[in-house]
Amino acid sequence: MKKLLFSLLLLVGSVGAVQAQSDVSLGLKAGGTLSSFSGKQATNDKNTFGFHGGAFANIGFTDLFAFQPEVIYSQKGAKYLSNDITTRLNYVDVPLAFHVNAGGLFFEAGPQVGFLLAAKRKTGNTSTDIKNDYNTVDFGYLFGLGYQRKSGLGIGLRYNGGFTNIEKSITSGPTTVQNNIRNNAFQLYLTYSFY
Repeated sequence: MKKLLFSLLLLVGSVGAVQAQSDVSLGLKAGGTLSSFSGKQATNDKNTFGFHGGAFANIGFTDLFAFQPEVIYSQKGAKYLSNDITTRLNYVDVPLAFHVNAGGLFFEAGPQVGFLLAAKRKTGNTSTDIKNDYNTVDFGYLFGLGYQRKSGLGIGLRYNGGFTNIEKSITSGPTTVQNNIRNNAFQLYLTYSFY
């Protein structure tokens, strides 16, 4: 929770410090997420749908380059092919996107850190809390494209990939097992910028 609070303060502070020097707009975004797991132990997974939404600050350094920090609530997870089992992971993601702009059209890439809020496994109509099985911090990356002006509506498509394994390692005697399972998600979203 301290890391999340620090990230929020960092976002607000960076906007305030840069607003006097740069072209800054604040905005909201929301959309759908198509997510799954990747890695050697994620062979029986298929996509599941979720949603995401939050706020951003677009800080234009020039007409061509901008920096866009965000705070996003994001649902991720996967379904298992063999059974009616769904794993749902809820994060507060803090993407740090660097934009290349061309008259409203943008291309973006950058790092992202996610803080796990909840983790549940649903089998049929039974839901089980599995948060203790997962790491609380998820480091990853993003890239995408879209159309967004300094004010008004926009649209975007983004891919989020994970660098770190999401499951905690398991130690039994002298043996430690670390499953190679990472988050990946496509996010289609709408934005609204306030200039």
